[in-house]
Amino acid sequence: MDTAVQAPTDEALMLAYAGGDGAAFDALYARHRARLFHYLLGQLRDRPLAEELFQDVWQRLIHARAGWTPEAAFATWLFRIAHNRLNDHWRAARHRPPAPADAEERTARLADTCTPELLATEQAERVRLREAMAELPMEQQEVLILRLEQELSLEEIGQITGVGRETVKSRLRYAMDKLRARLSE
Repeated sequence: MDTAVQAPTDEALMLAYAGGDGAAFDALYARHRARLFHYLLGQLRDRPLAEELFQDVWQRLIHARAGWTPEAAFATWLFRIAHNRLNDHWRAARHRPPAPADAEERTARLADTCTPELLATEQAERVRLREAMAELPMEQQEVLILRLEQELSLEEIGQITGVGRETVKSRLRYAMDKLRARLSE
């Protein structure tokens, strides 16, 4: 008497996954991940790109799970998704200009705008600007904030503050001149 329990078929697992069984997906993934990845890597010969398409194939499977029917073997269906994704990639690559020969060198030369030093410098500049603005007369601070932060027109600022357009212009000009002088110190 054979008491060995047979593992569920891929098709049974996919039906279970389509029904909401997350463990069924885990089992399918464990069974097919290596073969699928090696297929993509063999076609692309580019590990990072193969990893990207590998993830995309599984995402497509996840999105298509509700409509899956066991008309073909699960592995056939999975590899058909991979095949179609590869075709999409090659089609897009034909329309994409090639990267310049010095692309990696250019990328390396780009400044990293998120270093702690740059962030600290930007923060210090914002503090200096706030301190300089605090030294301005209140009416100059108000028109400066309404213009720069709220992006209001001179006429709108005049209506809010109860002064004419030319007064708003002169207050802005005086405020900017004082800020420039203060920040250039």
